[in-house]
Amino acid sequence: MKKKQLFLLHFAGGSIYSFEFLKSANTDFEMIPVELPGRGKRIKEKLLTSYKEAIQDIFSQITAQLNGNPFIIYGHSLGSSLGLGVTDLLEKNNTPPQCLIVSGNAGPGITSDNDRSDLDRDDFVNMLTELGGLSDELLQSKELLDFVLPILRADFKIVEQDFFIENTVVKSPIVAIMGNSEKYVDRINNWKKHTASGFNSYVLKGNHFFILNNGDNLIKIFETSFDECTSLNYQ
Repeated sequence: MKKKQLFLLHFAGGSIYSFEFLKSANTDFEMIPVELPGRGKRIKEKLLTSYKEAIQDIFSQITAQLNGNPFIIYGHSLGSSLGLGVTDLLEKNNTPPQCLIVSGNAGPGITSDNDRSDLDRDDFVNMLTELGGLSDELLQSKELLDFVLPILRADFKIVEQDFFIENTVVKSPIVAIMGNSEKYVDRINNWKKHTASGFNSYVLKGNHFFILNNGDNLIKIFETSFDECTSLNYQ
């Protein structure tokens, strides 16, 4: 029997392996991580720096794997920004998700840090460290940093183009989640203006990468949101 599907969109510098912490979860969802070129199983492909190309790439991956059952799009940080654009494409393709769930991101038009991808190496590393996105292992290895930094710069270049979706309003309900220590957590309701349907939000304990310590809570939110969005019957 085919399961309902949950498509996972990674954060900047992430890959299909970024959601391994959810693998052991007891859930009825078929969890399907997707990834942009230039990392993970797509390491030999050219990195993208265009928002429009990135959402088209993810849209193609998702539509190729739909099983006919209701599905959810979930993205963290960069994945949230991409999720809104991808949801718009899916709706225009008459294959809308049950809902869009976003985390670690207060939505388009909030941050004014639009030139982070062009920071010099030290400033770029310091910014990433403040976000909590670099492990001690990475910071202590020049070779690993040299490998990861070009991927991160490309991903930041993509998210800096979120002005493409500043005026996007989807029919799908949106559920927003942020960590209570995140910079723009007080602006989480910004996502509400991007849906013509229902909206809900959650604030969990942690910094930008709060998701890594909240796997069980995320699964509960996915399941609750799926049921609530089903009852809206917006389609």
